[in-house]
Amino acid sequence: MKRVLLKTIAAAVAVAAFGVASAQDIKERSFKFATQNPEGHPLVMGMHKFADIVAAKSGGKMKVNLFPGGVLGGDAPTVSAVQGGTIEMTTLNSGILASQVKDFEVFDYPFLFANGKEADAVVDGPFGKKMHAKLEAKGIIGLTYYELGFRIITNSKRAINKVEDIAGLKLRVIPNAINVDWVKALDANPTPLAFPEVYAAMEQKAIDGQENPLTVINANKFFEVQKYGTLTNHQYNPQSVIISKKFWDTLSAAEKKIISDAAVESSAYERIQAREQANTALEAVKKGGMQVNELSAAEVAKFREKMKPVITKHGALIPETVAELNAELARLRK
Repeated sequence: MKRVLLKTIAAAVAVAAFGVASAQDIKERSFKFATQNPEGHPLVMGMHKFADIVAAKSGGKMKVNLFPGGVLGGDAPTVSAVQGGTIEMTTLNSGILASQVKDFEVFDYPFLFANGKEADAVVDGPFGKKMHAKLEAKGIIGLTYYELGFRIITNSKRAINKVEDIAGLKLRVIPNAINVDWVKALDANPTPLAFPEVYAAMEQKAIDGQENPLTVINANKFFEVQKYGTLTNHQYNPQSVIISKKFWDTLSAAEKKIISDAAVESSAYERIQAREQANTALEAVKKGGMQVNELSAAEVAKFREKMKPVITKHGALIPETVAELNAELARLRK
């Protein structure tokens, strides 16, 4: 009885602190939040922060159970589970949501953002909010964006000093059309794979390499099975934090506010962690045995040139979204 009373008092204190209508608006709830990345990765650190904020703002009545490391399955089945309400939340590359709403493919365009600050302004602004609003019809509510970072290419066969060195490599790609096409444009062989399968595929030499941010490469110890890394920075990945509409619709206004506020607050924390870890992950993968190099400015320009037909092809399918994003980027770059 005493424990129940203390919990009720704690909830009331949280309600008073955060301006929620009444303690009765917040129910005892437990829900799942899944990701592909392991403990220690910035995304998972952001998830922990989210869970802590939800617990604090609900007076301990709402508990978020975290499932990192892809233990609940790859991204595609997890998104289906979110739509069905059997997994309440996940965070994943925004571009993967192109399988639900084609417009999300724009987030996988090569060389889209110049830096993280520019990406923040786009995803936190009207464009990012409008994109997430498109998911509601698919049974998904978009809450905020975490950051995965700028992607680089790794492989086990050879150092990539010029763009032509990528030709012939069998590279794992995120399973969507634009990623398949940009790898083909480099005369390499794209192999779509769910993330939990990537390490084993590289270890068994079923694929030669993959492309991901340094934080992912380090956290998943890809340097154990990949000898060469090239700092191409060819894509930047916003990470959509999404929640099941089926679950969302069962929440009170007070509970929705707690979750929404916690998502935004945790995203600011997660991005700081991602950018700090990006600085240390380079040295960590080198210590792990990976040889890392950069492309010259001339080779980067050649890489960009090879991407233009891919962007044109895919942009033709979502012209309004591409125009809106380009207008926003032009405004930010003035």
